[in-house]
Amino acid sequence: MKITIVAGARPNFMKIAPLCRAIDAAKERGKNLSYRVVYTGLQNDNSLEASLFSDLAMRKPDAYLGVSGHNHSEVAAAIMLAFEKELDAHPAQIILVVDDLTATMSCSIVAKKRGLKVAHVIAGTRSFDMNMPREVNRTIVDAISDYLFTAGMVANRNLNQEGMIPDYIHYVGNILIDTIRFNRHRFLQPVWFSTMGLKKGNYLLLTLNRHDLLEKKAVLHSLVQTVLEKANGMPVVAPLHPYVEKAIKALEFEAPNLHILPPQSYLHFGFLINQAKGIVTDSGNIAEEATFLDVPCITLNTYAEHPETWRIGTNELVGENLFALSASLDKLLHGEWKHATLPDRWDGRTAERIVQTLITGEKL
Repeated sequence: MKITIVAGARPNFMKIAPLCRAIDAAKERGKNLSYRVVYTGLQNDNSLEASLFSDLAMRKPDAYLGVSGHNHSEVAAAIMLAFEKELDAHPAQIILVVDDLTATMSCSIVAKKRGLKVAHVIAGTRSFDMNMPREVNRTIVDAISDYLFTAGMVANRNLNQEGMIPDYIHYVGNILIDTIRFNRHRFLQPVWFSTMGLKKGNYLLLTLNRHDLLEKKAVLHSLVQTVLEKANGMPVVAPLHPYVEKAIKALEFEAPNLHILPPQSYLHFGFLINQAKGIVTDSGNIAEEATFLDVPCITLNTYAEHPETWRIGTNELVGENLFALSASLDKLLHGEWKHATLPDRWDGRTAERIVQTLITGEKL
């Protein structure tokens, strides 16, 4: 069985790495499996730091489609054309996609039109906002997938309510947890950590990525200002992508406790999450990692793709509400935050379940 695994952005590799290890382990047990990792972006993509693949203990992609851009339709068309050529040169029986990017949707459509099976990892997540491009992507991919691998029972319910074939739905757990379990004892303290005077458990970690939030300058200013004021001199460490750094610096904060840094390697960033007193973020992935590590997390969004993070995890959703953010920061900084109960099947064996399901499916 030949599997092509598609990545469309850096975060996808955190979910692909354990799948690669699980396939390699199955091959060692004598299973007839092989895989190629295809990255739809550029080979010199700045977001793929040199250490990424060694940090994740996986090999580099076997192919780069070389597509970049911001126009959804142009990117989708370019990826589809390039992926057709990739499959002509390297046929596969199963196309495995993760998450909900334009690349996820584009490669799934190409695969389905060629009569190939599509496996969607992290299926069934919903925001119920069809104005979000990612909601469109994930809905389309789920509708045409042959394997719907879900992380929780809420995702199962979403798929059932949308009329998906029950036999296609497989509750396997959260693949991201496989990666953080594997790497938890490999986290590395950055060399700058001590020189900046930082101490474990005595800083807030701030991350921002959402373009729609960055465009609301007044709202963004108020949110970040609230974090800085509530920190009351405690360091606020903010590893930011260049476009986010530009937006933050344009707001001209006068705050000596704000430390803006470039994006960190996976193992360094894992250390920063694990040792933070608390996290303020707009990232669902970080909220999941914080829940596993039992670190307080405040999410600047009104929904979570994995509701387990706020229902039984350490996450709290405050949206863009200053009063909710302020109250949550007070609770966090006074040591009154809830502790996590680890969600079901966050046990680091999700990738094994996925690979076993694919093997079993091929035998049917």
